[in-house]
Amino acid sequence: SRSSCSLASAMSVRSRTTPVKDSSSSEQKDVHRAELLELKKPVAASEFAGPIGTCFLTFALPLVIYWLWASMEYNQGYLLAPARWTFDGLVEFFWDANVGLRGYIINGAYPTWNAFVIYFAWFFFQALLQAVVPGPIVDGAPLPGGYRLKYKLNGWASWWITLAMVPVLYYGFGMPLTILYDNYGPMLTVVNLWSFVFTFLLKIQAILKDEEERMSGYFFYDYWMGFARNPRIGSFDLKLFCEARPGLILWVLFNFSIAAKQYQLFGEVTTSTALVCIFHFWYIADYYYHEEYILTTMDIITEKFGFMLVFGDLAWVPFTYCFQCYYLLKHMENGHPIHISVYYAAFIVGLKCFAYYLFRWVNSQKHEFRRNVDTNPNYTLWGKKPSYILTKRGTKLLTSGWWGIARHLNYTGDIMHGWVWCLPCKFDSIAPYFYGIYFTTLDLHRCWRDHNDCKKKYGADWDAYCKKVPYVFIPGIF
Repeated sequence: SRSSCSLASAMSVRSRTTPVKDSSSSEQKDVHRAELLELKKPVAASEFAGPIGTCFLTFALPLVIYWLWASMEYNQGYLLAPARWTFDGLVEFFWDANVGLRGYIINGAYPTWNAFVIYFAWFFFQALLQAVVPGPIVDGAPLPGGYRLKYKLNGWASWWITLAMVPVLYYGFGMPLTILYDNYGPMLTVVNLWSFVFTFLLKIQAILKDEEERMSGYFFYDYWMGFARNPRIGSFDLKLFCEARPGLILWVLFNFSIAAKQYQLFGEVTTSTALVCIFHFWYIADYYYHEEYILTTMDIITEKFGFMLVFGDLAWVPFTYCFQCYYLLKHMENGHPIHISVYYAAFIVGLKCFAYYLFRWVNSQKHEFRRNVDTNPNYTLWGKKPSYILTKRGTKLLTSGWWGIARHLNYTGDIMHGWVWCLPCKFDSIAPYFYGIYFTTLDLHRCWRDHNDCKKKYGADWDAYCKKVPYVFIPGIF
């Protein structure tokens, strides 16, 4: 039967996981058994506007990247728009071979053999580093059934090994520093196609290993939301790898390649470009330094691995998060790249430091709480014992420190990051502010989804938590 298969799958998970160390009352054991059975039950296709919305997003989001790229590359960073808002005007905008989006893709983003080799050499090099570079083995968050997966965290070492390869390839093999920018369009198409193929492979793996969970029965909805929560090849975690490796580091290297192109064309790397490169480098270096924190995020704990995360990790992140640098390369002021004053640059740096402090400190408190609350009797938060709500499921909801001020101040810091990164581009076009707009929307939607999930998961305990900590992003306001 289907339920016996699910229990068999759970037993296979137990063989490569660690039990949660707690008293495991009979009530909690019953909860764990119910959780395993619940995974195999059909779910409503209720998120992202259901089957129609997820189908639309699956095919529309790749086009959004092409549209933004074409606006940067061919229109100096001003957003391309139809010349006429009529049916014929829209057809021309999307399909014309010369001035339409299709024409820009064919002429500037048609997949090439060079782009294929560059990307897959990159992808599998990062996979090799993930597999062979030493790193600490840590337990992840509790899974349904009360067990934890083990993760090897070697991102900090892999990050620096990758960066060290850049001068080796440049000085030792003559690889041009502009290679990523020069192949941006063709690589984008290669990665878009790979995202579709990779997601199909995940579907096949989930079926063969009987790891599908929370399926709706609607193809595009399940294709978007994912199939298995923690797909693995042996101990190699596919979701953690895609979340933490090829896309994030490629984003930083795209920035560097674009900066190299600016130097090649104009003989300088402007302060604006340098700030964006430094900010993004800092953000990713900090991410790898605190890599263990990703194991407590919604993406790793809750989300299944499907096209939403695959495309987001492999295509959306590296190919859109570099658009501030791309804009600064292509957008001219009186025939020259954008320059900013020392005072404006200092203002931006100050905002960045505040956003970083808020984002990192709030996340650190959550991680330290989860790591110490059950194991360290001397653990304190802001000089006193932390307060929390103990749920009927045994989970502890932190209600002191930053987490007693607002429920998602970490999102507040992250949203500030998104807007600060756009400020070096000045205000001549909305295009480089796409990241700030997108990330604000993303975090608002993620917060709404997280609230609904926690409400369903914790019931009255979550209501008590929201009453205790009523504000979400900004204390006293929202």
